[in-house]
Amino acid sequence: EVRMERHCHNAMEVANFLEDHPAIGKVNYNGLASHPDHLVAMKQMRHPGAMMSIELKGGLQSGINMMNKLKLCTRTVSLGTCDTLLCHPASMTHYGVPKEQREQYGITDGLIRMSIGMENVQDILADLDQALS
Repeated sequence: EVRMERHCHNAMEVANFLEDHPAIGKVNYNGLASHPDHLVAMKQMRHPGAMMSIELKGGLQSGINMMNKLKLCTRTVSLGTCDTLLCHPASMTHYGVPKEQREQYGITDGLIRMSIGMENVQDILADLDQALS
C-alpha cells in the first residue's frame, strides 16, 4: 500500500510537470483532468496508477535523444519495478516493425512509455527535464 501511494503520488507530479513541458505534445495519464477517461478512472480507482506515456513533439530523433540523456531514470523494454523506467518503442521494442504498422497501434515515433518509480520526485523531474532539453 505504501509503495503504491508513492508510485501514484510521483506519477501525478510527473504528469503535471510534463503536461506543461514545451517538448511534450501529449501526456497520456488518466490521473489528469485532461485525459478523456479521467472521470471513469477516478470512479473505479483510488489512485490513477504509475503508468503513463508521452508524445514528444520531435518524433523519432527526439525520443532517441531523450533516452540517451537519462541519468537517474532507466532505459528498459519491460516496465514495473520500484525504479522509474522508460521505453521508446520506435527505437527499442518495435524497432523492426514498419512505421505504418506501428502507427496503426498508436506507437508513434515520439511515444515514450513510462513506469514512475519511488525515487525522490524532484530527482525524477530533474532527470526528465534535463533529458528533454
